[in-house]
Amino acid sequence: MSRRTKKDAQITRERILDMAEVEFHRRGVSRTSLLDIARAAGVTRGAVYWHFQDKADLFNAMMNRVTLPLEHEINRSGDPTLDDPLAQIRSSFLAALRSTVTDPQARRVFEIALHKVEYVDELQAVRDRRLNGLRGRVLQIERGLRRAGKVGALSSGVPARAAAIGLHSLIDGLIQNWMLDPESFDLRRVGQQTIDAYLRGLREPATPT
Repeated sequence: MSRRTKKDAQITRERILDMAEVEFHRRGVSRTSLLDIARAAGVTRGAVYWHFQDKADLFNAMMNRVTLPLEHEINRSGDPTLDDPLAQIRSSFLAALRSTVTDPQARRVFEIALHKVEYVDELQAVRDRRLNGLRGRVLQIERGLRRAGKVGALSSGVPARAAAIGLHSLIDGLIQNWMLDPESFDLRRVGQQTIDAYLRGLREPATPT
C-alpha cells in the first residue's frame, strides 16, 4: 500500500470513528447500526468492515482513542519504582476528572460508555473490555497501595484490595452522577476533596475494635 493510500485509509478510519461517537451518543449503541455510521461518515458499509470487524470492534477502537492515555496513568500506580505511589494514584484520578470536565470528546465517549450501551450479545466484547480494564486498574491501584504501605505512607488496617476497589468505585460513581446532572456539583473540586479525604483516611491508624 502506498504512503498516500495509507494516509487516505487512516483519514477514513478516523472519520468513521468520529461519526461512531456522534451516532452512538445520539441514538445509543444498540440502536445504531454500522450502516447508520457509514452513512454519517459518507462511506459504504463495506468500508466500515474493511477497518473494523464488527460493531464491538468499532466501539472498542472508539474507546481506546480517549481512555488509553488515562488508563496508562492509572496503571502506572503499580510501578514498583515509584517513590510516592499515593501521589501517582491521586494525580491519575484527578487527570481523569479533569479530562471528563474539560475535554468534550472524552466526556462524550465516557457518557456513551456509562449510559448509552447495553451489553447484549453483539456487544459481549465491549463488556469484556470494560471488565478487563476495571480489573486491571483495580489491580494496579492495589499494587500502588501495597507499596505505599511498605514505605510507611499508609497506616490503615484496611486491606489494599478493599481500599483499591473502594477508591475506584468512588471515582466511577462521581463521574456517573455528575454526567447525569453536571450542574449539581463541581466534579473537579468535589472529586479532589473526596479523593484527599479517602487517602487521608487510609493514612490514619486503624481504630481498635
